[in-house]
Amino acid sequence: MKITKPKRNNIIFLIVIAVLLIPQTRKPIQVFLQKGLALISPSVIKESEQTSITNYNWKLKDENGAVFNFETTKEKVVLLNFWATWCPPCIAEMPSLQKLYDDYNDKIEFILVSDESFSTINSFLEKNNYNFKVYNQASKSQFFNVRGIPRTFLIDKKGNVVIDKTGAANWNSDSVRNTIDGLLK
Repeated sequence: MKITKPKRNNIIFLIVIAVLLIPQTRKPIQVFLQKGLALISPSVIKESEQTSITNYNWKLKDENGAVFNFETTKEKVVLLNFWATWCPPCIAEMPSLQKLYDDYNDKIEFILVSDESFSTINSFLEKNNYNFKVYNQASKSQFFNVRGIPRTFLIDKKGNVVIDKTGAANWNSDSVRNTIDGLLK
């Protein structure tokens, strides 16, 4: 019995759908697809369209319960990322965030925020050899109203949001590095 091209295509389509429905294979496939999207560098917002942080009254806490006051980031360049360990686009962009962190953690403030438990976060970080610090929110921000993750903000020393990106992106790109270098001058 010969299988025609349309039948073969239908079989392949059904196999792909079945693989996506199986929980054990769905997440790795989604992460793989998101890594393709994470090759794109985020865009800088035109200066005339940038918003400024007006309220720095926001508290975060680390895994030891120590409170981090966002007020301390005034007059610093900040990369703020909201993410979760279960989020395929978040997982896809993490390697580029780690590379950027490796080169800029002593120059800019990296703040990664997740609502998950620290045991879940730390397990994920350890498994993937990531070494950035992660916070939970101790209070709600009046400025950062995040509805989707990952969502990342690059903020200049004056509190202007230079990049506001929802979804996976390449944070280790030349354009992001050039933007940060320009903000540090």
